[in-house]
Amino acid sequence: MVLLKVHPEVTAGRKRGHFDLAAVARNARVRVLGLEVHPVSLIERARAVYVVTSQMGFEGLLWGKPVRTFGVPFYAGWGLTKDALPTPSRRGVATLEQLVHAALVEYPRYVNPETGRRCEVEEVLAHLALQRKMRERFPSRIHAFGFSRWKKPVVRSFSAGSDVRFIRRASRLASGDCVVVWGRRPLPTGLPAGVSVLRLEDGFLRSVGLGADLIRPLSWVMDRQGIYYDATAVSDLEACLQDLLPTVLLLERAAALRARLVASGLTKYNVGYATWERPVHARRVVLVPGQVESDASIEYGARSIKTNMALLQTVRRANPDAWVVYKPHPDVIAGLRKTGLGEEKEARDRCDEIVTDAPMGQLLGAVDEVHVLTSLAGFEALLRGRKVVCYGQPFYAGWGLTVDIDPVSRRTRRLTLDELVAATLILYPTYVSRTTGRFTTPERALDELLEWREQDTQEGSWARRLKRFIVRQLVGVR
Repeated sequence: MVLLKVHPEVTAGRKRGHFDLAAVARNARVRVLGLEVHPVSLIERARAVYVVTSQMGFEGLLWGKPVRTFGVPFYAGWGLTKDALPTPSRRGVATLEQLVHAALVEYPRYVNPETGRRCEVEEVLAHLALQRKMRERFPSRIHAFGFSRWKKPVVRSFSAGSDVRFIRRASRLASGDCVVVWGRRPLPTGLPAGVSVLRLEDGFLRSVGLGADLIRPLSWVMDRQGIYYDATAVSDLEACLQDLLPTVLLLERAAALRARLVASGLTKYNVGYATWERPVHARRVVLVPGQVESDASIEYGARSIKTNMALLQTVRRANPDAWVVYKPHPDVIAGLRKTGLGEEKEARDRCDEIVTDAPMGQLLGAVDEVHVLTSLAGFEALLRGRKVVCYGQPFYAGWGLTVDIDPVSRRTRRLTLDELVAATLILYPTYVSRTTGRFTTPERALDELLEWREQDTQEGSWARRLKRFIVRQLVGVR
Protein backbone atom coordinates (compact mmCIF):
# COMPACT_ATOMS: atom_id res chain seq x y z
CA MET A 1 0.00 0.00 0.00
CA VAL A 2 1.29 3.43 -1.00
CA LEU A 3 0.16 6.35 1.14
CA LEU A 4 0.18 9.71 -0.67
CA LYS A 5 0.25 12.58 1.82
CA VAL A 6 -1.09 15.74 0.22
CA HIS A 7 0.48 19.02 1.35
CA PRO A 8 -1.83 21.04 3.69
CA GLU A 9 -1.70 24.08 1.36
CA VAL A 10 -3.00 21.92 -1.48
CA THR A 11 -5.72 20.42 0.69
CA ALA A 12 -6.80 23.95 1.68
CA GLY A 13 -6.97 24.97 -1.99
CA ARG A 14 -4.33 27.69 -1.64
CA LYS A 15 -1.75 25.98 -3.86
CA ARG A 16 -1.69 23.55 -6.75
CA GLY A 17 -0.24 20.09 -6.24
CA HIS A 18 1.73 17.87 -8.59
CA PHE A 19 -0.69 14.93 -8.69
CA ASP A 20 -4.08 14.52 -10.30
CA LEU A 21 -5.70 13.37 -7.07
CA ALA A 22 -8.85 12.07 -8.75
CA ALA A 23 -6.79 9.82 -11.02
CA VAL A 24 -4.53 8.67 -8.18
CA ALA A 25 -7.53 7.79 -6.03
CA ARG A 26 -8.68 5.27 -8.67
CA ASN A 27 -5.56 3.20 -8.06
CA ALA A 28 -6.45 0.52 -5.50
CA ARG A 29 -2.86 0.36 -4.24
CA VAL A 30 -2.70 4.09 -3.43
CA ARG A 31 -4.46 5.83 -0.57
CA VAL A 32 -4.67 9.64 -0.70
CA LEU A 33 -4.45 11.36 2.68
CA GLY A 34 -5.41 15.03 2.82
CA LEU A 35 -6.16 15.35 6.52
CA GLU A 36 -4.01 17.35 8.92
CA VAL A 37 -1.91 14.57 10.40
CA HIS A 38 1.27 14.84 12.40
CA PRO A 39 3.98 13.55 9.99
CA VAL A 40 5.61 11.43 12.68
CA SER A 41 2.48 9.28 12.99
CA LEU A 42 2.91 8.39 9.31
CA ILE A 43 6.69 8.07 9.19
CA GLU A 44 6.99 5.76 12.18
CA ARG A 45 4.64 3.23 10.49
CA ALA A 46 6.17 3.48 7.01
CA ARG A 47 8.66 1.02 5.52
CA ALA A 48 10.20 3.75 3.35
CA VAL A 49 9.70 7.42 2.44
CA TYR A 50 9.60 8.66 -1.17
CA VAL A 51 9.91 12.41 -1.82
CA VAL A 52 10.86 15.00 -4.37
CA THR A 53 12.34 17.62 -2.03
CA SER A 54 9.92 17.44 0.92
CA GLN A 55 11.15 18.07 4.47
CA MET A 56 9.50 14.74 5.34
CA GLY A 57 12.44 13.03 3.68
CA PHE A 58 14.80 14.57 6.24
CA GLU A 59 12.40 13.58 9.01
CA GLY A 60 12.32 10.05 7.59
CA LEU A 61 16.10 9.90 7.98
CA LEU A 62 15.75 10.99 11.61
CA TRP A 63 13.43 8.03 12.15
CA GLY A 64 15.85 5.63 10.48
CA LYS A 65 13.71 4.99 7.41
CA PRO A 66 15.05 4.38 3.89
CA VAL A 67 14.52 7.58 1.88
CA ARG A 68 14.26 7.85 -1.93
CA THR A 69 14.53 11.32 -3.48
CA PHE A 70 13.40 12.46 -6.94
CA GLY A 71 14.78 15.99 -6.55
CA VAL A 72 17.87 17.43 -4.95
CA PRO A 73 16.94 18.42 -1.37
CA PHE A 74 19.63 19.55 1.07
CA TYR A 75 19.84 16.10 2.66
CA ALA A 76 20.43 14.24 -0.63
CA GLY A 77 23.83 13.39 -2.03
CA TRP A 78 25.54 12.59 1.26
CA GLY A 79 25.25 8.84 1.03
CA LEU A 80 22.20 8.72 3.31
CA THR A 81 19.48 8.60 0.62
CA LYS A 82 18.84 6.79 -2.64
CA ASP A 83 18.72 9.58 -5.22
CA ALA A 84 17.08 9.45 -8.67
CA LEU A 85 18.88 12.61 -9.87
CA PRO A 86 22.58 13.39 -9.80
CA THR A 87 23.62 15.60 -6.89
CA PRO A 88 26.34 18.27 -6.89
CA SER A 89 29.84 16.87 -6.93
CA ARG A 90 30.77 19.16 -4.04
CA ARG A 91 28.71 16.98 -1.73
CA GLY A 92 30.67 14.14 -0.23
CA VAL A 93 29.88 11.55 2.41
CA ALA A 94 28.39 12.49 5.80
CA THR A 95 27.00 10.62 8.75
CA LEU A 96 23.44 11.20 9.90
CA GLU A 97 24.80 12.85 13.05
CA GLN A 98 26.84 15.31 10.95
CA LEU A 99 23.81 16.13 8.80
CA VAL A 100 21.62 16.72 11.85
CA HIS A 101 24.24 18.92 13.53
CA ALA A 102 24.68 21.01 10.39
CA ALA A 103 20.95 21.33 9.62
CA LEU A 104 19.54 21.78 13.12
CA VAL A 105 22.40 23.12 15.25
CA GLU A 106 25.10 24.92 13.26
CA TYR A 107 23.16 26.43 10.34
CA PRO A 108 20.03 27.98 11.94
CA ARG A 109 19.76 30.71 14.56
CA TYR A 110 17.12 30.27 17.25
CA VAL A 111 15.12 32.72 19.35
CA ASN A 112 13.31 31.70 22.53
CA PRO A 113 9.61 32.09 21.63
CA GLU A 114 8.78 33.36 25.14
CA THR A 115 11.64 35.73 25.93
CA GLY A 116 12.68 36.82 22.43
CA ARG A 117 16.33 36.17 23.30
CA ARG A 118 18.81 34.09 21.35
CA CYS A 119 18.89 30.49 22.52
CA GLU A 120 20.06 27.03 21.60
CA VAL A 121 17.99 24.53 19.65
CA GLU A 122 17.27 22.50 22.79
CA GLU A 123 15.15 25.33 24.26
CA VAL A 124 13.04 25.56 21.10
CA LEU A 125 12.63 21.78 20.97
CA ALA A 126 11.51 21.71 24.61
CA HIS A 127 8.98 24.47 23.92
CA LEU A 128 7.60 22.71 20.84
CA ALA A 129 7.45 19.37 22.65
CA LEU A 130 5.47 20.97 25.48
CA GLN A 131 2.98 22.47 23.01
CA ARG A 132 2.39 19.12 21.34
CA LYS A 133 2.12 17.23 24.62
CA MET A 134 -0.42 19.68 26.05
CA ARG A 135 -2.46 19.97 22.86
CA GLU A 136 -2.89 16.19 22.64
CA ARG A 137 -4.28 15.70 26.17
CA PHE A 138 -7.98 15.96 25.39
CA PRO A 139 -10.35 14.86 22.60
CA SER A 140 -10.42 16.86 19.38
CA ARG A 141 -13.75 18.38 20.50
CA ILE A 142 -14.87 19.18 24.03
CA HIS A 143 -18.13 20.71 25.28
CA ALA A 144 -17.96 23.40 27.97
CA PHE A 145 -21.00 23.92 30.19
CA GLY A 146 -21.91 26.84 32.47
CA PHE A 147 -19.01 29.24 31.88
CA SER A 148 -19.35 33.01 32.18
CA ARG A 149 -18.52 35.22 29.23
CA TRP A 150 -15.18 36.39 30.62
CA LYS A 151 -14.00 32.81 31.23
CA LYS A 152 -14.80 31.50 27.76
CA PRO A 153 -11.61 32.73 26.05
CA VAL A 154 -9.59 31.42 29.00
CA VAL A 155 -11.18 27.98 28.57
CA ARG A 156 -10.18 28.03 24.92
CA SER A 157 -6.58 29.00 25.62
CA PHE A 158 -6.13 26.33 28.32
CA SER A 159 -7.76 23.74 26.03
CA ALA A 160 -5.77 24.65 22.92
CA GLY A 161 -5.60 21.67 20.60
CA SER A 162 -9.30 20.90 21.07
CA ASP A 163 -12.32 22.53 19.46
CA VAL A 164 -14.28 23.97 22.41
CA ARG A 165 -18.07 24.21 22.01
CA PHE A 166 -20.01 26.05 24.72
CA ILE A 167 -23.37 24.44 25.46
CA ARG A 168 -26.38 25.13 27.67
CA ARG A 169 -28.18 21.77 27.49
CA ALA A 170 -27.15 18.14 27.74
CA SER A 171 -29.14 17.37 24.60
CA ARG A 172 -26.08 18.51 22.63
CA LEU A 173 -24.06 15.62 24.09
CA ALA A 174 -23.72 11.98 23.12
CA SER A 175 -21.95 8.96 24.56
CA GLY A 176 -18.21 9.32 24.17
CA ASP A 177 -18.25 13.13 24.34
CA CYS A 178 -16.23 15.13 26.87
CA VAL A 179 -17.96 17.84 28.93
CA VAL A 180 -16.02 20.52 30.81
CA VAL A 181 -17.35 22.23 33.96
CA TRP A 182 -15.94 24.62 36.53
CA GLY A 183 -14.94 23.00 39.81
CA ARG A 184 -17.70 21.13 41.59
CA ARG A 185 -20.56 22.84 39.80
CA PRO A 186 -23.43 20.49 38.91
CA LEU A 187 -23.32 18.67 35.60
CA PRO A 188 -26.04 19.43 33.03
CA THR A 189 -29.31 17.65 33.66
CA GLY A 190 -29.89 14.56 31.54
CA LEU A 191 -26.23 13.83 30.86
CA PRO A 192 -26.01 10.75 28.59
CA ALA A 193 -24.17 7.65 29.77
CA GLY A 194 -20.60 7.35 28.58
CA VAL A 195 -19.82 11.08 28.71
CA SER A 196 -16.46 11.90 30.33
CA VAL A 197 -16.13 14.88 32.65
CA LEU A 198 -13.24 17.34 32.91
CA ARG A 199 -13.26 19.75 35.87
CA LEU A 200 -11.35 23.03 35.80
CA GLU A 201 -10.19 25.18 38.71
CA ASP A 202 -7.60 27.84 39.54
CA GLY A 203 -4.04 26.64 39.86
CA PHE A 204 -1.68 27.23 42.77
CA LEU A 205 0.41 29.97 41.12
CA ARG A 206 -2.42 31.93 39.63
CA SER A 207 -1.88 35.65 39.19
CA VAL A 208 -1.05 39.04 40.62
CA GLY A 209 -4.54 39.95 41.77
CA LEU A 210 -7.67 38.10 42.80
CA GLY A 211 -9.74 35.73 40.73
CA ALA A 212 -12.84 37.59 41.94
CA ASP A 213 -11.36 40.71 40.30
CA LEU A 214 -11.60 38.83 36.96
CA ILE A 215 -7.81 38.74 36.68
CA ARG A 216 -6.78 36.34 33.94
CA PRO A 217 -4.94 33.31 35.39
CA LEU A 218 -1.52 31.95 34.53
CA SER A 219 -2.48 28.46 35.68
CA TRP A 220 -5.49 26.21 35.91
CA VAL A 221 -5.84 22.58 36.89
CA MET A 222 -7.79 20.26 34.60
CA ASP A 223 -8.87 17.09 36.37
CA ARG A 224 -10.47 13.99 34.84
CA GLN A 225 -11.26 12.13 38.08
CA GLY A 226 -12.40 14.80 40.51
CA ILE A 227 -10.86 18.05 41.72
CA TYR A 228 -8.02 18.57 44.17
CA TYR A 229 -10.04 20.23 46.97
CA ASP A 230 -12.75 17.55 47.04
CA ALA A 231 -11.59 15.11 49.70
CA THR A 232 -14.68 12.93 49.27
CA ALA A 233 -13.23 11.38 46.09
CA VAL A 234 -9.90 10.70 44.43
CA SER A 235 -8.61 13.43 42.12
CA ASP A 236 -5.89 13.28 39.48
CA LEU A 237 -3.59 15.04 41.94
CA GLU A 238 -4.26 12.57 44.75
CA ALA A 239 -3.75 9.63 42.40
CA CYS A 240 -0.48 11.16 41.20
CA LEU A 241 0.73 11.66 44.78
CA GLN A 242 -0.26 8.13 45.77
CA ASP A 243 1.52 6.49 42.81
CA LEU A 244 4.35 8.94 42.13
CA LEU A 245 7.69 7.43 41.06
CA PRO A 246 9.75 10.58 40.52
CA THR A 247 13.05 10.71 38.70
CA VAL A 248 16.09 12.41 40.19
CA LEU A 249 15.77 15.18 37.59
CA LEU A 250 12.13 15.81 38.52
CA LEU A 251 12.98 16.10 42.22
CA GLU A 252 15.88 18.42 41.46
CA ARG A 253 13.55 20.55 39.38
CA ALA A 254 10.97 20.61 42.21
CA ALA A 255 13.62 21.62 44.77
CA ALA A 256 14.86 24.45 42.56
CA LEU A 257 11.31 25.67 41.91
CA ARG A 258 10.50 25.60 45.62
CA ALA A 259 13.66 27.55 46.47
CA ARG A 260 12.83 30.24 43.92
CA LEU A 261 9.24 30.53 45.14
CA VAL A 262 10.32 30.98 48.73
CA ALA A 263 13.11 33.44 47.88
CA SER A 264 10.78 35.58 45.78
CA GLY A 265 7.87 35.48 48.24
CA LEU A 266 5.40 34.39 45.56
CA THR A 267 2.07 32.79 46.49
CA LYS A 268 -1.21 32.11 44.68
CA TYR A 269 -2.57 35.66 44.32
CA ASN A 270 0.42 37.85 45.25
CA VAL A 271 -1.59 40.70 46.76
CA GLY A 272 -0.88 43.00 49.69
CA TYR A 273 1.83 45.61 50.07
CA ALA A 274 1.94 46.43 53.79
CA THR A 275 4.83 45.40 56.02
CA TRP A 276 4.19 43.16 59.04
CA GLU A 277 6.66 42.68 61.84
CA ARG A 278 6.63 39.82 64.30
CA PRO A 279 5.99 41.04 67.89
CA VAL A 280 9.29 41.05 69.75
CA HIS A 281 7.70 39.56 72.85
CA ALA A 282 5.99 36.65 71.04
CA ARG A 283 7.69 33.32 71.71
CA ARG A 284 5.42 31.36 69.34
CA VAL A 285 3.33 32.91 66.56
CA VAL A 286 0.44 30.97 65.01
CA LEU A 287 -1.14 32.18 61.76
CA VAL A 288 -4.77 31.35 60.98
CA PRO A 289 -5.70 32.17 57.35
CA GLY A 290 -9.37 32.90 56.75
CA GLN A 291 -11.27 31.42 53.82
CA VAL A 292 -14.39 32.26 51.84
CA GLU A 293 -16.86 30.08 53.71
CA SER A 294 -19.09 29.52 50.69
CA ASP A 295 -16.21 28.01 48.71
CA ALA A 296 -16.48 24.40 47.63
CA SER A 297 -13.12 23.63 49.26
CA ILE A 298 -14.80 23.92 52.67
CA GLU A 299 -17.96 22.11 51.61
CA TYR A 300 -15.99 19.14 50.24
CA GLY A 301 -12.82 19.33 52.31
CA ALA A 302 -13.91 20.15 55.88
CA ARG A 303 -16.19 18.09 58.10
CA SER A 304 -16.31 19.03 61.81
CA ILE A 305 -15.25 22.69 61.49
CA LYS A 306 -16.62 24.71 58.59
CA THR A 307 -16.33 28.39 59.59
CA ASN A 308 -13.46 30.77 60.15
CA MET A 309 -14.63 31.75 63.60
CA ALA A 310 -15.01 28.14 64.74
CA LEU A 311 -11.48 27.45 63.50
CA LEU A 312 -10.09 30.54 65.19
CA GLN A 313 -11.83 29.68 68.46
CA THR A 314 -10.44 26.11 68.33
CA VAL A 315 -6.92 27.34 67.65
CA ARG A 316 -7.13 29.91 70.42
CA ARG A 317 -8.33 27.29 72.91
CA ALA A 318 -5.59 24.82 71.94
CA ASN A 319 -2.82 27.45 71.98
CA PRO A 320 -3.52 29.77 74.92
CA ASP A 321 0.08 30.97 75.20
CA ALA A 322 0.71 31.59 71.48
CA TRP A 323 0.41 34.91 69.66
CA VAL A 324 -2.46 34.12 67.27
CA VAL A 325 -2.62 36.13 64.04
CA TYR A 326 -5.74 36.02 61.88
CA LYS A 327 -5.61 36.98 58.19
CA PRO A 328 -9.02 37.29 56.53
CA HIS A 329 -9.29 36.06 52.97
CA PRO A 330 -8.28 38.80 50.47
CA ASP A 331 -11.57 38.41 48.53
CA VAL A 332 -13.47 39.27 51.74
CA ILE A 333 -11.20 42.21 52.55
CA ALA A 334 -11.69 43.52 49.01
CA GLY A 335 -15.47 43.31 49.37
CA LEU A 336 -15.70 40.85 46.49
CA ARG A 337 -17.00 37.96 48.60
CA LYS A 338 -19.29 37.87 51.62
CA THR A 339 -17.98 37.53 55.15
CA GLY A 340 -18.46 34.26 56.96
CA LEU A 341 -21.03 33.28 59.56
CA GLY A 342 -20.71 35.12 62.84
CA GLU A 343 -19.11 38.10 61.08
CA GLU A 344 -15.38 38.61 60.76
CA LYS A 345 -15.50 41.30 63.47
CA GLU A 346 -15.81 38.52 66.05
CA ALA A 347 -12.23 37.60 65.20
CA ARG A 348 -10.95 40.44 67.38
CA ASP A 349 -12.15 38.60 70.47
CA ARG A 350 -10.50 35.31 69.44
CA CYS A 351 -7.00 36.29 68.35
CA ASP A 352 -4.21 38.67 69.28
CA GLU A 353 -3.88 40.44 65.95
CA ILE A 354 -5.68 40.80 62.63
CA VAL A 355 -3.56 41.39 59.53
CA THR A 356 -5.25 42.42 56.29
CA ASP A 357 -2.83 43.85 53.72
CA ALA A 358 0.48 42.10 54.38
CA PRO A 359 1.56 39.70 51.61
CA MET A 360 1.02 36.07 52.56
CA GLY A 361 4.59 35.21 51.57
CA GLN A 362 5.95 37.70 54.09
CA LEU A 363 3.68 36.45 56.87
CA LEU A 364 4.58 32.82 56.29
CA GLY A 365 8.26 33.62 56.60
CA ALA A 366 7.77 35.24 60.01
CA VAL A 367 5.44 32.86 61.86
CA ASP A 368 6.12 29.52 63.54
CA GLU A 369 2.96 27.59 62.70
CA VAL A 370 0.00 27.81 60.33
CA HIS A 371 -3.39 26.33 61.29
CA VAL A 372 -5.88 25.88 58.45
CA LEU A 373 -9.13 24.32 57.38
CA THR A 374 -8.28 23.70 53.72
CA SER A 375 -6.51 26.94 52.79
CA LEU A 376 -3.76 26.86 50.17
CA ALA A 377 -1.74 28.90 52.68
CA GLY A 378 -1.01 25.60 54.42
CA PHE A 379 0.75 24.29 51.31
CA GLU A 380 2.60 27.58 50.93
CA ALA A 381 3.68 27.30 54.58
CA LEU A 382 5.07 23.80 53.94
CA LEU A 383 7.21 25.22 51.15
CA ARG A 384 8.77 27.51 53.76
CA GLY A 385 9.40 24.76 56.29
CA ARG A 386 6.65 25.80 58.70
CA LYS A 387 4.63 23.48 60.91
CA VAL A 388 1.13 23.08 59.46
CA VAL A 389 -1.91 21.85 61.37
CA CYS A 390 -4.92 20.85 59.23
CA TYR A 391 -8.43 20.78 60.69
CA GLY A 392 -9.89 19.89 57.29
CA GLN A 393 -8.64 17.61 54.51
CA PRO A 394 -6.73 19.72 51.97
CA PHE A 395 -4.85 18.04 49.14
CA TYR A 396 -1.51 18.39 50.92
CA ALA A 397 -2.69 16.66 54.12
CA GLY A 398 -2.31 12.96 54.81
CA TRP A 399 1.14 12.49 53.30
CA GLY A 400 3.17 12.72 56.51
CA LEU A 401 4.04 16.41 56.11
CA THR A 402 1.26 17.96 58.22
CA VAL A 403 -0.43 17.47 61.58
CA ASP A 404 -3.87 16.14 60.62
CA ILE A 405 -6.79 16.52 63.01
CA ASP A 406 -9.11 14.69 60.59
CA PRO A 407 -6.90 12.47 58.38
CA VAL A 408 -7.88 10.95 55.03
CA SER A 409 -7.60 7.18 55.50
CA ARG A 410 -6.98 6.32 51.85
CA ARG A 411 -3.85 8.51 51.66
CA THR A 412 -1.27 5.98 52.83
CA ARG A 413 1.87 7.21 51.08
CA ARG A 414 4.58 9.11 52.96
CA LEU A 415 6.07 11.79 50.75
CA THR A 416 8.99 14.15 50.86
CA LEU A 417 8.30 17.84 50.41
CA ASP A 418 9.87 17.87 46.96
CA GLU A 419 7.69 14.95 45.87
CA LEU A 420 4.63 16.95 46.95
CA VAL A 421 5.93 19.98 45.06
CA ALA A 422 6.71 17.95 41.93
CA ALA A 423 3.15 16.65 41.65
CA THR A 424 1.40 19.83 42.78
CA LEU A 425 3.30 22.50 40.86
CA ILE A 426 4.87 20.64 37.92
CA LEU A 427 2.83 17.59 36.90
CA TYR A 428 -0.75 18.56 37.81
CA PRO A 429 -1.39 22.16 36.66
CA THR A 430 -1.58 23.68 33.20
CA TYR A 431 0.30 26.94 32.67
CA VAL A 432 -0.43 29.41 29.87
CA SER A 433 1.91 32.34 29.26
CA ARG A 434 0.40 35.83 29.46
CA THR A 435 3.14 36.88 27.00
CA THR A 436 2.59 34.38 24.20
CA GLY A 437 -0.78 32.83 25.04
CA ARG A 438 0.80 29.40 24.63
CA PHE A 439 1.48 26.63 27.11
CA THR A 440 4.46 27.24 29.33
CA THR A 441 6.37 25.77 32.26
CA PRO A 442 6.01 26.56 35.98
CA GLU A 443 9.52 28.07 35.90
CA ARG A 444 8.56 30.49 33.13
CA ALA A 445 5.24 31.21 34.87
CA LEU A 446 7.25 32.19 37.95
CA ASP A 447 9.32 34.59 35.84
CA GLU A 448 6.15 36.17 34.48
CA LEU A 449 4.63 36.48 37.94
CA LEU A 450 7.71 38.35 39.15
CA GLU A 451 7.54 40.73 36.16
CA TRP A 452 3.79 41.12 36.68
CA ARG A 453 4.18 41.89 40.39
CA GLU A 454 6.78 44.57 39.65
CA GLN A 455 4.50 46.13 37.05
CA ASP A 456 1.55 46.00 39.44
CA THR A 457 3.57 47.76 42.15
CA GLN A 458 4.43 50.54 39.74
CA GLU A 459 0.83 50.78 38.55
CA GLY A 460 -0.32 52.02 41.94
CA SER A 461 -3.21 51.33 44.27
CA TRP A 462 -5.57 53.82 42.59
CA ALA A 463 -5.66 51.72 39.42
CA ARG A 464 -6.38 48.56 41.43
CA ARG A 465 -9.22 50.29 43.25
CA LEU A 466 -10.69 51.49 39.94
CA LYS A 467 -10.55 47.97 38.46
CA ARG A 468 -12.15 46.54 41.58
CA PHE A 469 -14.97 49.12 41.47
CA ILE A 470 -15.71 48.22 37.84
CA VAL A 471 -15.76 44.50 38.63
CA ARG A 472 -18.13 44.99 41.55
CA GLN A 473 -20.50 46.93 39.31
CA LEU A 474 -20.40 44.17 36.72
CA VAL A 475 -20.72 41.06 38.86
CA GLY A 476 -21.60 42.27 42.37
CA VAL A 477 -20.49 40.58 45.58
CA ARG A 478 -20.96 36.79 45.31
